[in-house]
This record gives sequence, structure tokens and C-alpha cells, in this order.
Amino acid sequence: MCAVPPLPVSNVHFCQGFFVASLHTSTAKMVSEKCLAKGSAAPGPVPKDKIRIYSMRFCPFAQRARLVLAAKGINHETVNIHLKEKPEWFLAKNPLGLVPTLETPAGEIIYESPITCDYLDEVYAGKKLLPSSPYGKAQQKMMLEHYSKVVPLFYKIPMGRRNGDDVSGLEAELKEKFGKLNEDLVKKKSKFFGGDSITMIDYMMWPWFERLAALQLEHCMDGTPELKKWTELMWEDPAVKACMHGTDTYKVFLESYAAGKPDFDYGL
Repeated sequence: MCAVPPLPVSNVHFCQGFFVASLHTSTAKMVSEKCLAKGSAAPGPVPKDKIRIYSMRFCPFAQRARLVLAAKGINHETVNIHLKEKPEWFLAKNPLGLVPTLETPAGEIIYESPITCDYLDEVYAGKKLLPSSPYGKAQQKMMLEHYSKVVPLFYKIPMGRRNGDDVSGLEAELKEKFGKLNEDLVKKKSKFFGGDSITMIDYMMWPWFERLAALQLEHCMDGTPELKKWTELMWEDPAVKACMHGTDTYKVFLESYAAGKPDFDYGL
């Protein structure tokens, strides 16, 4: 959930403003590729044949929902939000001011990335990303809960480096977490975390792995061959390709964010 609160951060409700992602598929329409800020006019009603996602190109949490939209080929439109100067009309829809937020043609509002992704998988036909069995769903939700403990390290380590702190302990912790993920793949004897095809849990985890090079954290995957194979397979996924940007782009935004002037429209 992207909100771009002030630094430092102490939990997973931080941005999320670190990174860049965009979506370009035949089923996507960009209402405003540039982010809409305070004082902007509200977009009109959601068309009957679409769902709208309020997003931000730099948010890995919003990217989760964009990956699901792309993977399922859902007809949708995207409205990007300026997370430091949020439009009044957006806060009226979601007082928490978080992305991703979904809006249906009926005016229904859904937010929080796991909830939006589950909603999209349940409501829309096509490829099902969640297992059909209640136990299978529970397993993925338990794994996501474990992964939520890993996510803060992707922020704490770069922030610590910028502050001149010793981050060796945090890097060791991340290597340990990656080692456990590697063991999970070994035990399952599968290509992906939900089996031999991509499922919801893979998309929920992916956005941070896409940014490892920009964060200078690739070395933390040393000694995790199965996890590396997983990343190689994920890079080839059509939905991942539709939603990604290059490492150089991520680095530029990181620099702007660290300088306190995040360029939400970088590259447009």
C-alpha cells in the first residue's frame, strides 16, 4: 500500500515511492499517465466495461494489482496519483490515500494490494491465480504473511546505506530470508512458489525482486540457485514484461526520492 509517508519508516506502510512500474497492454487505458495532484479535476465515472485502478508508477504494492490485471487480461483504465499531493477527490474515495485502489462502474471502492488482487481473481474470468481449494488458498496467504516480514528489509538496507550505517546485519538477515525461500522451492520441487506455473503468490512477491539491482541487493541471492532460477523465469512472464521498467529508471527515481523530490512522472 503506497502512501509515501515521511522518512524514516518503521513498518510496511512506507512507500513504496522507491520504485517505478508501468503497464502497457491491449486491455489497459491510461486516463492520465502523468500523476494527478491536489487541485486536479476528478476523472469521470468508470466505464461500464472496465474497472479503474488508482496507481502510482513507482509503487511495488500497486504493481501487484497491475500484474494481476495484465495476467488476467482485464479491461481496465489507470489513473496515477501524486502521493505527496493527493487530490481531494481521491481522498474522498479512499481516506487512507493508498494505492492500489480499485473503483468499479458501480462506484465500489476496494484497496490494499492483497485484497485488490484477490478481488480481481475472484470477480473476473480467465486464468485463475489463486488455488481452488481452501487449503491451497490458506497456504498462499500464510506464505504471503511470511513474505511481509521480508519486505521491510528492501527499504531499511538502502536507507541505512544512505545514512552511513552498518547494514551488514540487515544484509545477513535478508540472505537468510532468501535462503528460506530457496529451500521452499527445493522442497516443493517446483519452478514457482505455487507449483509449475505462476500463481498469485509469485506476483505478490515479484515487484521487490525486480528492483534488486537498483537497490544493489543482488548479492544477497548468492547461494540460492533455485531462487535465481525463479527470477529468471519470472522475467520471461508476459505480465511481468508489461509492467516493468529498466534498472536505470529505477535508479533515477531512487535518487530523486532520496533527495526528497520524488519525480513521479520521470520518463514521461
